[in-house]
Amino acid sequence: MTYFILKYLHVLGAMVILGTGAGIAFFMLMAHLSGVPDFVARTAAIVVRADLLFTATAVVVQPVTGYLLARETGLPLTEGWMVVSFVLYGVAGAFWLPVVWMQARMRDLARAAAAEGTALPAAYHRLFRLWFAFGFPGFGSVLAIVWLMIAKPAL
Repeated sequence: MTYFILKYLHVLGAMVILGTGAGIAFFMLMAHLSGVPDFVARTAAIVVRADLLFTATAVVVQPVTGYLLARETGLPLTEGWMVVSFVLYGVAGAFWLPVVWMQARMRDLARAAAAEGTALPAAYHRLFRLWFAFGFPGFGSVLAIVWLMIAKPAL
């Protein structure tokens, strides 16, 4: 019973990370494409909250439940696919942490532009391009981890 509860929580955490990540990317992209500073600011404010509430919680749950699952099943943490997963988790985190800051900064720049009645500034556009680029290795790492969890290839 403990195994299935842990597995459920672990899979649920992966779904939250993927679902929140995909949703955030979609809504930020749609707001950005609108070019409307107030819309970008309001969307980014919700995105930052969602990242901190959902993604951050799942980011903590994943390694805890993963470790407990490994212990429960007797699987060594040195198993090849697990080691690669740990590295990819670090890569995902290295790209996700700056993204949270970028989202908050883009929100603030969009708020200022909306308050001043001006277009989104060049600093916002630079951050958006960086945010967009960071999404590929960050999200790609998470997708690869999910595949590793399912396939458990001999590496």
